[in-house]
Amino acid sequence: MSKRPDFSKFNRIVVKVGSSLLVDPTTGLKTEWLSALGEDLSALAKKGVDIVVVSSGAIALGRGVLKLPRGPLKLEESQAAAAVGQIELSRAWAEVFSKHKITTGQILVTLGDTEERQRYLNARATIGRLIDLKAIPVVNENDTVATTEIRYGDNDRLAARVATMAGADLLILLSDIDGLYNAPPAKDPNAKLIPLVPRITAEIEAMAGDAASDLSRGGMRTKVEAAKIATTGGTHMIIADGRVLHPIKRIEDKGPCTWFLTGSTPVSARKTWIAGVLEPKGILFLDTGATEAIRSGKSLLPAGVKRIEGVFERGDAVVMRAPDGGELGRGLIGYDSTEAALLAGRSSRDIEKILGYAGRAELIHRDDMALGVG
Repeated sequence: MSKRPDFSKFNRIVVKVGSSLLVDPTTGLKTEWLSALGEDLSALAKKGVDIVVVSSGAIALGRGVLKLPRGPLKLEESQAAAAVGQIELSRAWAEVFSKHKITTGQILVTLGDTEERQRYLNARATIGRLIDLKAIPVVNENDTVATTEIRYGDNDRLAARVATMAGADLLILLSDIDGLYNAPPAKDPNAKLIPLVPRITAEIEAMAGDAASDLSRGGMRTKVEAAKIATTGGTHMIIADGRVLHPIKRIEDKGPCTWFLTGSTPVSARKTWIAGVLEPKGILFLDTGATEAIRSGKSLLPAGVKRIEGVFERGDAVVMRAPDGGELGRGLIGYDSTEAALLAGRSSRDIEKILGYAGRAELIHRDDMALGVG
């Protein structure tokens, strides 16, 4: 029988914070609550856990600063509020973490940044580099440029995309409810919290119902949809009540919440996706040294490539062939075909001299490979 995972074993955690938790329509930013959350996340960071925050609140903060009337906003009003609010939001997170001597970096994304492969890789690389530099990325949807047709509309699914993009092993959605119930708790006094969801079934999806209100962009339905994205990508997910002070500490102390479990890890899920879903756009023919290095778990460097076939863009899937012509595996290429052809057989130290910019050292990173799929 599945059991609740050990919270202390997670290495990279994405935490999603909704507008209603962060901003009071009357008084503005909830500074005491935010400070308490900052203490929780900083404590995890100081234990060596990588933290990524997905934060709503830009429009809510901006409309307060601009003194816009309550009620629905026109698109240009929402975008103006977001432009002002993003500065306020970024400042708030920076101040919270600076108290604990932690640096933050703001990343604004749109739907396209997580759907189009090249932009996805750029966003992923930025998040990864910030984490390497011990900074906490604070991600938000770029509401200043996104329109109704090209936006997520809720940060639950955005957070799930960010979690898989960042290779996180846990996603926490802080909400205004303890988790998933078997019936709407506001209507049914006998509704029971479901502490553990080993697999998302039709029955689980039916329990999620529709959005909680006309004012809600999400509701439980989008949280379950986020759980499907996360768990498919190898990330466990939690829905927990964020209205309390120190909500992460409450989870650590085994407080009430709902866990959605995954049967894989982010790396293994990614490799399965590369192996089975992507259509290869080119072929890299490798030498013996590169073949042996890859089989031992290393990345593919330019020096190990003898020749290249096909036309491809950065982020496309390509086939890697051993000297005997057999398919060694597949991977996501770090350069387009023109650049890769220039780099083939050359040392990584020469990349900047050849291309005119300092690109990544690997043609294909080991995390972006699936071996033995041919």
